[in-house]
Amino acid sequence: MDPRVAPKVFALLSLALTCGALQLHAEKVVNLRARDGTNLKATFFPAASSAPGVLLLHQCNRQRKVWDELGARLAESGINVLTLDYRGFGESGGTPWEKLPSQERMQVMIEKWPEDVDVALEYLESQPGVKKDVIGAGGASCGVNQSIQAARRHPEVRSLVLLSGSTGREGREFLRKAAKVPLFASAADDDGGAVEIMQWLYSLSQNPGSRFVHYSDGGHGVDMFAAHKELPGLIQEWFVTTLVKTPGRAPVTAASDHKRQETNILELIDQPGGVSKAAQMLAEARKRDPKAVVFSEVLVNQIGYEHMQSGDTKGAVEIMKLNATAYPDSPNVYDSLGDAYMAEGQKELAKQNAQKALELLASDTKDSEQRRNMIKESAEQKVKELGTKP
Repeated sequence: MDPRVAPKVFALLSLALTCGALQLHAEKVVNLRARDGTNLKATFFPAASSAPGVLLLHQCNRQRKVWDELGARLAESGINVLTLDYRGFGESGGTPWEKLPSQERMQVMIEKWPEDVDVALEYLESQPGVKKDVIGAGGASCGVNQSIQAARRHPEVRSLVLLSGSTGREGREFLRKAAKVPLFASAADDDGGAVEIMQWLYSLSQNPGSRFVHYSDGGHGVDMFAAHKELPGLIQEWFVTTLVKTPGRAPVTAASDHKRQETNILELIDQPGGVSKAAQMLAEARKRDPKAVVFSEVLVNQIGYEHMQSGDTKGAVEIMKLNATAYPDSPNVYDSLGDAYMAEGQKELAKQNAQKALELLASDTKDSEQRRNMIKESAEQKVKELGTKP
């Protein structure tokens, strides 16, 4: 061979090998069929060899492509990844989310999304090279509950990543018992009460390697990636550790040696008959310190709404009343109590508490302008519905 030709041949061979490697790792868009026939769009990021899989679920103001960079990074590190558009989002079929009434949204989220997530998991686990007994799940915002529920239904889910979201009583009960499922949680202070909620979920985890990453800013869910460039890398490292190196386990560090301070009273409120005991604990604490805070307004508010949604309107009223006792200057607790009274059919009390919320808004300096506007809109809507001008 002419020596002048050899370098060219070598270069062509190198290019071919490189292209082959890129093709091997190239993601592919796939169509999945839901149980009811709805088309679901997903993207599969294959790893180079036999490896665990991860399902990533987006927040409700985004779609699956927000995970593209993380999906590619995980595939490069030896983990197969599938990202999914919920029905009504992105390129998936179904009625667009923004066109659904709030009640129908809740119905779709509760009845259809879990089935769709199961379809996505079935696809991921059926792919060649995916270790179907070692799976991870990650979610942001509303994807948090979907990820936890997927782990509850599927024992092969061995690791969780949760960003800026919440779950219900069933999900919390799972976390209390899932000692073999470590979780990585993260939230930012500028995202409403997300930090308090994520700290609570983190504190429920019985896995000693679970980790909470707390930021002062960064926004909601995957929006934190832009403000904190290291976060995707931390998630990548987490899944490599808990799925590849030591499935179901993470090293215990000082940061993950978490202490459950506020959790006990929240657990009490979360259980039947616990509100009166929590009220007694609050009263005793206030005797020692009139300004004592023994539980989070945000978390108790969440528990109250969960009871309301499950049909326990009487329990919801008691929980919201407890919150109003603890935070008498908060417009939101009275607006929420108004919602509970409306759900129970006590219209006059609902009106009184909505009006109380509007009165307190005039001097409210703790809440952001956006939050004050949301409370105002909610309270005024109740007052209007009940036939009285604000």
